[in-house]
Amino acid sequence: MLIDHLSIIGVGLIGGSLARALRKTKLVNRVTGCNRHEATLKKAIELDVIDDYSLNINEAVSNADVVVIGTPLSTTEKLLPQIVESLKPGAVLTDVGSAKAGVVNKAREVMGDRLSCFVPGHPIAGTEQSGVEASFADLFVDHRVILTPFEETDTTAHELITHMWQAVGADVIDLEVKHHDEVLAATSHLPHMLAYALVDCLAGMQERDEIFKYAAGGFADFTRIASSSPEMWHDICFSNREALLNTLDVFSKHIDQIKDAIEKSDSDQLLKIFQRAKQARDKFTAGRNQLNNATE
Repeated sequence: MLIDHLSIIGVGLIGGSLARALRKTKLVNRVTGCNRHEATLKKAIELDVIDDYSLNINEAVSNADVVVIGTPLSTTEKLLPQIVESLKPGAVLTDVGSAKAGVVNKAREVMGDRLSCFVPGHPIAGTEQSGVEASFADLFVDHRVILTPFEETDTTAHELITHMWQAVGADVIDLEVKHHDEVLAATSHLPHMLAYALVDCLAGMQERDEIFKYAAGGFADFTRIASSSPEMWHDICFSNREALLNTLDVFSKHIDQIKDAIEKSDSDQLLKIFQRAKQARDKFTAGRNQLNNATE
């Protein structure tokens, strides 16, 4: 048994899928859930995601060997002091937030001599759906999970969380906190901003109904992630504010280059941009296909 007692604060898509995966592989003995809404926890019991629950955070974590925080980033930072005060000796704490600097800084502020038990994490997996009803056991298979341990992180705690994610099929890598936030600003956070911005822009046009009537597969593929949780991505924007603003600035300048090429009828410049993009995208796709074939 990898984990005797797991407690999940925020039983949604990620937390619920982790619980399902560990239960499927019989690597956890007991899973306790904690949420603001009891209806969510009752649904999690009904779906066999958790064994029991509590609406009281202190009660939910007091006997747990591993605590996973699966709440939105702004909520995670608010809950940390309460969670920490209830951790039993030897318990390990981790999270699943997609921006790390804010939560790590808060942990340094409130965890004191318990800081070593915290292993920040970020599973690069998910869907545009949310909630425990959307959770499924194979969500993390062949997906990366990034851990961002810091100088004080206990080696044993780090190894346990690494093994936990590997056990559910994930490829686990370590990154430094700042580097993680910079990379994710470009590869995850920026694409979500673009999808939200495009849909909101088109929805505000006078010809809105006709625009969406004739939208095809390309529009659907590009904007799929605009169906993700607005509250979650609102939090991510501010939690990773500096890195995201830097990435938006770079992208904005690139859009200006395309606009300038069109205005000046600069065929060569526009074609070069499109060709570079196609080559980069094809290389990315080929690499993913090789990885998937290697793991089959």
